[in-house]
Amino acid sequence: MGIDLGGTKIEIIALDASGEQIYRRRVDTPKGDYPATVDAIVSLINQCEEALNGRGTIGVGIPGAVSRKTGLIKNANSTWLIGEDLQGDLTTALQRPVALQNDANCFVLSEAVDGSAAGAQCVFGVIIGTGCGGGIVFGGQVISGVNAIGGEWGHNPLPWSCEETQLDCYCGLIGCNETFLSGSGLERHYQQRSGKNLTAKQIEAAALQGDETAEKLLDDYVIWLAKGLAAVINVVDPDVIVLGGGMSNFSRLYAEVPTIWHQWVFSDQVDTRLVAPKFGDSSGVRGAAWLGKSAL
Repeated sequence: MGIDLGGTKIEIIALDASGEQIYRRRVDTPKGDYPATVDAIVSLINQCEEALNGRGTIGVGIPGAVSRKTGLIKNANSTWLIGEDLQGDLTTALQRPVALQNDANCFVLSEAVDGSAAGAQCVFGVIIGTGCGGGIVFGGQVISGVNAIGGEWGHNPLPWSCEETQLDCYCGLIGCNETFLSGSGLERHYQQRSGKNLTAKQIEAAALQGDETAEKLLDDYVIWLAKGLAAVINVVDPDVIVLGGGMSNFSRLYAEVPTIWHQWVFSDQVDTRLVAPKFGDSSGVRGAAWLGKSAL
């Protein structure tokens, strides 16, 4: 069983041994209420096992990480989780081991196990949605790192971007990848250039309808993403990069980014593949399920 704990919904999925979905359900997240959040997860697991008349492994994906220093949740945009022993509380409530990882790590694990990057040795997964995150899987294992921030490229600065407009980031720094590459970052840049407030999807539609500001911004976005991913290739050199999050639905990214990223990659060739996720929005919760199984 896998749990995807999001800011607005909690989803559970159960997979059989072959990876086929056999159960799925979602409920609203009790925002701001940590005890109720724990209770909601426990209730979902109990209902799943009752429906399937069986007992399974448990993995949980969260929008944050477990601190190596304290064992408590850190870096969570669902702020009521911060400072809590979520893994310990779930283990106690369910009386069995519970594997827990960052949701971006769960996403890339899913795509590396049986998704678009199946069979690849080294996979980098990118989340470009409301925020910007990432994760690394090598040899089928998540590389979370000594600080539990493996793959978290969203709060590195966008490289080779001194000529670009630098926006403040919620983390307290300026010019982070997230301020350029997230959907919310794209919307901020459009508002700054046009004075209008449009969603990322509306910006894409406006470009198709001849909005020159939107069209130029999306051209710039392709360059920004190519630069950001080139830096990843220079450090990690993955076989495959899988895009996730709302911005991953922009089909032009897969056609255009690989044609220009060689300008910033320190190599005479770039064989890294840029692919869309096989399981889309389901990758995170599927990866949590595989996480629970791999933790046995």
